Amino acid sequence: MNRLAAVVFGVLVIATFGAFFVAQRLKNAPSVVQQFMRTPLFSPNRDGRKDRAHVAFKLKDTDEVTVSVVNHEGDEVRVLADDRHLPAYTPTSFVWDGRTDDGGRAPDGSYRIRITLRREGRSVTMARIIRLDTTPPRPKVISIGPTKGPGPEVLPLPEGGPAEVHLLAPGRKPIIRLFKTSPGPMRLVLEDDSLKAGATLWHWDGRTPSGRAVSPGTYLVAIETRDLAGNRGLSPPLNRRGLPATTYGARLPGRGGIRVSYLAAQPPPTPVAAGAPATFLIDSRRKPYTWTVRRVGSNAVIKRGRKTKPKLRIFAPRGKPGAYLLQIRTATRTTTVPFAVQDDQKRAVLVVLPVMTWQGRNPIDDDGDGMPNLLDRGVGAKLLRVYAGNGLPEGFADRDAPLLAWLDRSHHRYDITTDVALANGQGPKLGSHKAVILPSDVRWLPRVLQLRLRRYVRDGGRVASFGVDSLRRQVSVSPRARLIDPSPPATTDIFGARLRPLQGLANPTRLVEADDKLGLFEGTTGAFGPFARFQEADLAGQRLASAIAEEPQTGRPVIAVNRLGKGEVFRFPVPELPSHLSPRANDPQAVALLQRTWTLLSR
Repeated sequence: MNRLAAVVFGVLVIATFGAFFVAQRLKNAPSVVQQFMRTPLFSPNRDGRKDRAHVAFKLKDTDEVTVSVVNHEGDEVRVLADDRHLPAYTPTSFVWDGRTDDGGRAPDGSYRIRITLRREGRSVTMARIIRLDTTPPRPKVISIGPTKGPGPEVLPLPEGGPAEVHLLAPGRKPIIRLFKTSPGPMRLVLEDDSLKAGATLWHWDGRTPSGRAVSPGTYLVAIETRDLAGNRGLSPPLNRRGLPATTYGARLPGRGGIRVSYLAAQPPPTPVAAGAPATFLIDSRRKPYTWTVRRVGSNAVIKRGRKTKPKLRIFAPRGKPGAYLLQIRTATRTTTVPFAVQDDQKRAVLVVLPVMTWQGRNPIDDDGDGMPNLLDRGVGAKLLRVYAGNGLPEGFADRDAPLLAWLDRSHHRYDITTDVALANGQGPKLGSHKAVILPSDVRWLPRVLQLRLRRYVRDGGRVASFGVDSLRRQVSVSPRARLIDPSPPATTDIFGARLRPLQGLANPTRLVEADDKLGLFEGTTGAFGPFARFQEADLAGQRLASAIAEEPQTGRPVIAVNRLGKGEVFRFPVPELPSHLSPRANDPQAVALLQRTWTLLSR
């Protein structure tokens, strides 16, 4: 047994040495596929970065070769070369664009190269993989502090210091871009590529790269990163001009909003009773401010004071109801906001201030996404918020104010309210007045209020609208005082008129009387203007009260009165008309037209 064991052991030793030398010989023998190289990671998304995978190798022996891309299960995805003659030791390269044999794009995943040698009669699948990756990283601005709240951060911070922008930045080469989104055209303010990969925080002190403080408005922090495959991750997405891409009715991803505001004020949205307290919210960034109250159209200061706290409580002026202006001043800034004051007396004409439209077009970011919440964008907006810019709603200085000032200067007595008060059932009622004046654009109203206004005219009331593109859209008011679900414009307004787009003329033209059995143009020459902007109407099918002033070249009505049921609708869709009422304009035809309008409304 000992002799047999020794023999077996010797055989095993000899076999082991033999296997070792055979393995060494095979290891040192040249492979049939040599110097194989490939692109380890690529992203065929046609962005010009790593769009193709390159494969290169050479053969030990000349052969006819088929080169294929196979997936992780070994299934053939794409043939790069079919039975191609390759000479020995000649480097050869191939390119894969990420497409399959049927022209579609291969899904993201790991792929290998299979080389079939016809003369050798075998296939070699290379071990090293090619990773196809078209999924971009998902960077995001998570929040902006240090203020905690659902809206945007507001700069400058009262306590000083920069805004803290908290980031999620997977990938590499992060780039921060800061855009100003309102007011005015959207534009790039600064670009910062100094952050390191994986950064989670970026600071901005409200200044440009040159150190100058930026102007008030809404700003958006955007982030870009790239992964190893070259995929570009953006939040929010950018359009072809390199600006944030917005979609009607949708907010932007993330919370990259910063509002720069040095002074702003929020007036009450409903009228204040004469002599009663009125509360305003003042954002002066904790700086002391002075305040004054005066009537629209007058320079005489009725009340004044000085404060620092954000809540300003004053007593509304006594006397005639009307629109008033609260002006706030700090050492360097001024803002002015309108508010309405009413008493308990009843008058024939009711003026309705369109607060819903003012706030619906007020470019303030409510939700912190970096875009202003505007009903025109199909996005809901807060009813209670400060007014941007100089505080006056869009068009107020050129339209509402001149018309209200003319009413006061002409000693016409009227009641005043807002659309918010009417919708809430507060203050004067429509049915208590012979006529209603809408002094400027009334873009949005709740459906119920639209129906009430239409019913008011049908029952014998009169409405004079000085707005453009008015009374065609609806909006709802939520229990939390938000304007929500704004509708796109309807084909006709609530009174059935089909409105054409606002005309803008390089050469202003006069509007001329075409028909006046109603007597609207009595006391005038029948020609008004010239005006560069107006909105024509298609009144086909309307019951005309025979009062039309038309644009001479088209013959379409602009200023017109039509009947609806027992009542009448007066339309003055000429944005420049109210400014022609001022003494400085010295336009007797416009004054005579409005004086006659008042007579017809209040009779």
